[in-house]
Amino acid sequence: MILPIYTFGQSMLRKQAEDITPDYPNLKELIENMFDTMVRADGIGLAGPQVGLSIRLVVIDLDGLKNDYPEFEGYRRVFINPRILETGDETSVMEEGCLSLPGLHEPVRRPTKIHVTYMDENFQTHDCWVEGFEARVMQHEFDHLEGKMFVDRLSALRKQMVKGKLNDMLKGRFSCSYKVKAIR
Repeated sequence: MILPIYTFGQSMLRKQAEDITPDYPNLKELIENMFDTMVRADGIGLAGPQVGLSIRLVVIDLDGLKNDYPEFEGYRRVFINPRILETGDETSVMEEGCLSLPGLHEPVRRPTKIHVTYMDENFQTHDCWVEGFEARVMQHEFDHLEGKMFVDRLSALRKQMVKGKLNDMLKGRFSCSYKVKAIR
């Protein structure tokens, strides 16, 4: 089932998400619905708050990038209750977009290496260092679990420059090809 994606201005996107347990209702179905929703919207990651659920659940599918990043072939992962434990010192800037901010793309500075802990869909614990593009995508999605969005990481000047676009989103003046739950 395709779920509506919450867009900028929805209070759900600003709440800190709660941990979940293996008895979370219909978890396997929810995970599949999130993957379906993300793929239909042409995204590579989706977090619980983006579909209206204040839970620490993220799905990421990087398989579509395998032509540019062969190491991502078959990469389709679930992250339950993820946390970033520490970050490396190096950072890089890369343009990011977000399904909750349709049409907005801005350069964002993030650490290039992160130490994460999470559980997979079988509630098996993982603790690892991740780097490069994978680390960027994880940071972007895990931010949603803390009530943050990539626009929060922009410089004051860039924030001022996108203010008009954000105000338009709040008024429902944007276009996208996927199902959304916008402020009306």
